[in-house]
Amino acid sequence: MTIRPWKIDELAYAGPEHLDAAFVAGYDRKQGHPDPAEDIAVLAAHGLGPTSTVIDLAAGTGQFTLAAARRFGHVTAVDVSPAMQDALRKRTADAGFANVGFALAGFLSYDHPGPPADAVHTRNGLHQLPDFWKALALQRIADSLRPGGILRLRDLIFDFQPSEADAVLERWMSGAVTDPAAGYTRDDFADHLRTEFSTFRWLLEPMLDASGFDIVDAEFVGSVYGAYTCVKR
Repeated sequence: MTIRPWKIDELAYAGPEHLDAAFVAGYDRKQGHPDPAEDIAVLAAHGLGPTSTVIDLAAGTGQFTLAAARRFGHVTAVDVSPAMQDALRKRTADAGFANVGFALAGFLSYDHPGPPADAVHTRNGLHQLPDFWKALALQRIADSLRPGGILRLRDLIFDFQPSEADAVLERWMSGAVTDPAAGYTRDDFADHLRTEFSTFRWLLEPMLDASGFDIVDAEFVGSVYGAYTCVKR
């Protein structure tokens, strides 16, 4: 881990719920068990295969990690939360995978050992960092990849102008659930807006470019969820 006295404590930004073993136990249900098949297919379409090395940043409970371990040579699951890492280690052991490594670290502290990776995947983690730190995180991601390596990024990213915020966010919140165990409620969404750091698309994309990435695909759902495929120059 690279330590600098001026760096933020990513554990403090992760949200206390992600450090709680009881919350982690119900995390997949709350997330809706997102299917990683599309992300796996994107990486495969860019040439990744049985000898490829993939980093899963903010791996959580490992929905992507475990799927990637079935297709690619080695997966490193990186997460700043000890509770998340414990849950993923158990799931990996239960599944019998020998090609998954673990790192208790964050976007700003993970240093990839060995040769550069072929791909980095991250889902719903980058929004925990303010924009200055996002830019540093994206540069670190680029530094961990070989030229031509792939970044597959999914997150809450805002594809609208500030003047549209009231209408778009109200539409987003109208899709919230009422049972907090079954998904995200209006209070959850409001708390995200107040305390986390989702950014605008038109701010994120210049960061990606400045970090050395070419965006080859970007898709949005409801103007609030973005999926990016980027290639390192």
